[in-house]
Amino acid sequence: MPVQRTDTALTVEHQQRFQSLDQLSTLIAVLHRDGTVKFANASLENTLGLSRRTLEGTEFAAFFADPALLQTALTGAREQDFAALRYEAALKRLHQDPVPVHVNVTVAESPEEVMVELWPLEQQARQDREERLRDQAQANKELIRNLAHEIKNPLGGIRGAAQLLEMELDSRELSEYTQVIIHEADRLQSLVDRLLAPHRHPHLVGDVNIHEVCERVRSLILVEYPQGLKVQRDYDISIPEFRGDRAQLIQALLNVAQNAAQALTERIARGDACITLRTRVARQVTFGRQRYRLALELHVIDNGPGVPDAIKERIFYPLVSGRDGGSGLGLTLAQTFVQRHHGLIECDSVPGRTDFRILIPLP
Repeated sequence: MPVQRTDTALTVEHQQRFQSLDQLSTLIAVLHRDGTVKFANASLENTLGLSRRTLEGTEFAAFFADPALLQTALTGAREQDFAALRYEAALKRLHQDPVPVHVNVTVAESPEEVMVELWPLEQQARQDREERLRDQAQANKELIRNLAHEIKNPLGGIRGAAQLLEMELDSRELSEYTQVIIHEADRLQSLVDRLLAPHRHPHLVGDVNIHEVCERVRSLILVEYPQGLKVQRDYDISIPEFRGDRAQLIQALLNVAQNAAQALTERIARGDACITLRTRVARQVTFGRQRYRLALELHVIDNGPGVPDAIKERIFYPLVSGRDGGSGLGLTLAQTFVQRHHGLIECDSVPGRTDFRILIPLP
């Protein structure tokens, strides 16, 4: 880790001068001409896992897997060989793998400063993924509503005709066939109702304590799976209340947690299944094309087999399920409810660990 110099510190003047850089999702460091950090914005702090005060005065090149690239760029800046230089590098992070980044080095307005801008490649990939999720959710919404209405009208006619036919039949054996028609019509009606549920209920906004939501879901899961499953709490109790629809958030979290529990069937039988509910505050994060000062991070982590590769990219599609007998609606509805709160759900899954992360803006 770079050695910190104690002879440099940000003045109040510097803080005011660079304050606007904290609002950017781009990672930015303003360096002295000798390559030491004069200012680091909030996004860079979050990515490196180090505070601004810790970063001040350190050799910024030491945070890269190949420090020589930045050192060469700084030499060129000092000698005025270029106005701006861009290259790709790997940025080291505290207790994490390096993150690949685009690096842009420019000579600042002050002759004694160099600005280094970094764009994580994973951030761009995430933004692309979020864009697909939003487009997918909107397409799903229109498809579901149109399809459900198209199914619902003839379904009522089929059921009514079967009931009338049953009244005219004298044979008990033939009546069994009409009962099959009525039963299957009712099953389809129930499916249609579930598809339309998110669009029927009004969005009832009130003060929400996310840990009350978590505790409610935790108790429901443990009632359903009383043996072989442990539901751990890992809460940040400093998270403030926010405005939202408590019932919808309970349903969204319950759907995700039930999905996790259903994936743990084999481990529940062995008695070593575990789901962790983790809450954290994310600062200066960007999702849904917007930058948020604070956001809730709610993780549902399980130690199951992971999401099958065949459906990883489609798990939020309606009627896509990774288990026999699954309706494929739970995660679709959860995503819909969370998006009503201007948030989204992401999934990161490998064998032995699946993490569904719910992001919701905080005031």
